Amino acid sequence: MTFVMVGTPGDRRPALFAQACRSCGLPEPRLIAWTDVLHGADLALGPGDVLRIDSPGEDPAADALLRGPGDPSRVGGGARWYSTFVAALHRIEDAAARAGARLLGDIDEIAVMFDKRRSHARMAAAGVPVPKSLPRVQSYKELRAHMDELGERRVFVKPAHSSSASGVVALQTAPDDRVRAVTSAAISETGLSNSLRVRAYETERDVAALIDALVPDGLQVERWLPKAALGGSVFDLRVVVLGGTPTHVVVRTSRGPMTNLHLGGARGDLAAVRRALGRDGWLRALDVCARAAACFPRSPMVGVDLLVLQGMRRFAVCEVNAFGDLLPGLTGLPGGPAEGLDTYTAQVRAALPEIAPACTT
Repeated sequence: MTFVMVGTPGDRRPALFAQACRSCGLPEPRLIAWTDVLHGADLALGPGDVLRIDSPGEDPAADALLRGPGDPSRVGGGARWYSTFVAALHRIEDAAARAGARLLGDIDEIAVMFDKRRSHARMAAAGVPVPKSLPRVQSYKELRAHMDELGERRVFVKPAHSSSASGVVALQTAPDDRVRAVTSAAISETGLSNSLRVRAYETERDVAALIDALVPDGLQVERWLPKAALGGSVFDLRVVVLGGTPTHVVVRTSRGPMTNLHLGGARGDLAAVRRALGRDGWLRALDVCARAAACFPRSPMVGVDLLVLQGMRRFAVCEVNAFGDLLPGLTGLPGGPAEGLDTYTAQVRAALPEIAPACTT
């Protein structure tokens, strides 16, 4: 039995997964490049292959095939990226079925997780606590009208198919018409581009231009819920749920609204968070994550972004991630099924339980 992985050469994910396979005494997994998939190449799968789909990563060539030529750092093109990506997922599924290969995960559920509107609606329908969703908008003017009508002064504006906070805007308004938009998107004469520096726009003209530039790819607009803070920084949790059980948790802290680690967020003290929540609060937090992952029952791994709200008594799921397991150096929760194992080794063991005793970190 051999693992085959669809991923990006040079990306950390394939390297970490290969290391996990070796730690379990398995052969080196074969890597199929996303660029080959997107070019329509024969995947050359065989019976007994176990196929894992991972992120296209930050490969400029794959990006150009997914959303068209252009600067890889640009914001936008998400709708085209999504349609191309989903079509490729279906081709991978068909190839696996024809070859008799075992496909880990479910391509329809991956597609839902890459659409923030659909994933939010699915979780809300299942009773998972999520931020209130505002009506869909086609312009900044329409967004402000909805906010005024609903009495919302603070919202998060998210491109429907973005990842890594690309194009996400934390928008605040005030009764005196002041406005402030915090985002990693930089406005230039050529459009929007991603930046590793979070910035604020505070003129109506700039904020309108920002939101209107994001509209064509579709937006998910949600109430901005106030996060809890420890040590002067707000925080949220990335929780990896494997086989329905939360196994790995990382605290992401920030002094601003964006906690993404690549945007200046930092890993926080999980023990301090657990003490602040207490045993009951901690168990309730994990239960919310398990309920969110249960909305995707055919996905062996779901990364859940959990908001811990001010007061440390309430929780809300702000995102689910199909490829949310890139947490190098993080081992499983003590006493859990992945104790002592990183996210990739835990998944190898779960996929092939017969080799579990051989797996080490």
